[in-house]
Amino acid sequence: MVAVVGGLLRLVEVPVVAAPMAGGASTPELVAAVGGAGGLGFLAAGYLTAGAMAEQVRRTRELTDRPFGMNLFVPAEPSDPAAVAAYRERLRPEAERLGVELPERIAPDRDDWEAKIEALLADPVPLVSYTFGLPSAVEVAALRAVGSVQVGTVTSADEARAAAALGLDALTVQGPEAGGHRATHRADARPGRTPLPALLAEVRRAGDLPLIAAGGLGDGAAIAAALAAGAAAVQLGTAYLRSDESGAAAAYRAALVDERYAETTVTRAFTGRPARGLRNAFIDRHEPYAPAAYPEVHHLTRPLRAAAAARGDLDGMNLWAGTAHLRARSGPAAQITRELWAEAARLLGTRPARHHSWGARL
Repeated sequence: MVAVVGGLLRLVEVPVVAAPMAGGASTPELVAAVGGAGGLGFLAAGYLTAGAMAEQVRRTRELTDRPFGMNLFVPAEPSDPAAVAAYRERLRPEAERLGVELPERIAPDRDDWEAKIEALLADPVPLVSYTFGLPSAVEVAALRAVGSVQVGTVTSADEARAAAALGLDALTVQGPEAGGHRATHRADARPGRTPLPALLAEVRRAGDLPLIAAGGLGDGAAIAAALAAGAAAVQLGTAYLRSDESGAAAAYRAALVDERYAETTVTRAFTGRPARGLRNAFIDRHEPYAPAAYPEVHHLTRPLRAAAAARGDLDGMNLWAGTAHLRARSGPAAQITRELWAEAARLLGTRPARHHSWGARL
């Protein structure tokens, strides 16, 4: 599969990947813009139906002929209903204040996993990546047979070894600096705190798959450092949230560069999974009581988050952001990609037009 990966990604001129950001921030327009600048964009299937995922693929193909990927959330085991019920009771005053109802029963949710796999087998995309765990060996083999390059997201050397043993083609190594959900393979796992450079070294010692570095990479210097540390590419999410093509709401975009929300923290309060976001009043009130229960807590808090977003209430919204969020730039995503890569390339002594080892290393 190394030859297949290399053959595909030699088409990608710039070693910059637009991270899949579930919930609407990642759009076909963003994917197309980053691809058009020589990078690689990922769509996010998380929280979508298989049909909605397929529509995103269709729209992306209308906008670009460049390679792109689709990210899937691996379904979790059901959580402790008693812990979820206790958290529901804690949130009731919040719901009453906002005039919304909390769901009393949360049905099992596999994020339409089986239907999404079938859709990607019927209409393959160049790359498929996985977050929150790993697919089955049968699913890996089936997607390999239709030509999709597969990337596992890992937060530790142990997770990296498991992904390699399954036969995946590359790894996204997510450091603790990353915005949004930590990609731990277990919802109840305590996320590691090893900084991204050291984590890259640990994962590199655990195997020889190509690595994509993710987490807190907000400028050219950080990108250059990750590539110099052995990553074949970098993955940026927060860096694109303020771009013209981002699906992030206006209030969210503004908060990213608002000094009042300069601090980020990792919380389970909104979804039951650890995720890094801008610290706000909701997190301060509820983080100590939030159970490790994903996706149940995600569904439980959805009415609260929707009501806060409708009001533009930053203290009630989940504002996912990495540690470099204050450096997020506005403007066209293609321009942001070119600027960041030009800054990194100058430090690396590489021509900005092409990072020659990108295809060879992948």
